[in-house]
Amino acid sequence: MILVNFKVYEESFGKKAIDLAKICLEVSKKSGVEIIPVVGALDALRVKEVSRGRVFLQDVGEYMEGAKTGSVSAKAAKALGIDGSLINHSECRKKPGTIRKMLANWPKGFVSVLCLQSLGQIEAWAKNVKSDFVAYEPKYLIGNKEKSVASEESKMIKKMAEKTKKLLVGAGIRQKEDVEKSLEMGAVGILVASGVVKAKDPKKALVALTGAFCV
Repeated sequence: MILVNFKVYEESFGKKAIDLAKICLEVSKKSGVEIIPVVGALDALRVKEVSRGRVFLQDVGEYMEGAKTGSVSAKAAKALGIDGSLINHSECRKKPGTIRKMLANWPKGFVSVLCLQSLGQIEAWAKNVKSDFVAYEPKYLIGNKEKSVASEESKMIKKMAEKTKKLLVGAGIRQKEDVEKSLEMGAVGILVASGVVKAKDPKKALVALTGAFCV
């Protein structure tokens, strides 16, 4: 499983979001690896129309419905056909109490990907709150062009994988070797962003990453 976080790069919103989603679909079909676009709320429905697979949001608000102007509702997203969302990404952090409230009211069947920063957090959340996936992305490696979570934190990936069987990892992942090491350490998938979105050839970059799942 590969989650491609489109973020809000110029290369990945509006019409370019559709183009990138089509690339994700094409590479997914050829490789057999599920590739999930993780998009902003403004592009989600149009991306869903062309993706033929699951589409996640980058974030949702804490409120499911009601007089909450401007809030992105997980309940509304699910009703519109969106499949899930990240929660607590390092670029969009939430308070622990807010996360607990959100997951307690989370729509059934709407996939939750809870982003955490440490082993201690995973141990605590694994005991008290259930999310569909846990994502480990060390903030200091996000966007790094030389180092990755796989090269710098492989032992931590292994420790975290022992606490949850649905671990995703990301930050700095750009090459096949990063994915291979992450999977070897127990992750079930990866998150990527600039390594694909801002690559000179996003399709080529994505194809290289999928190769690690096929060995």
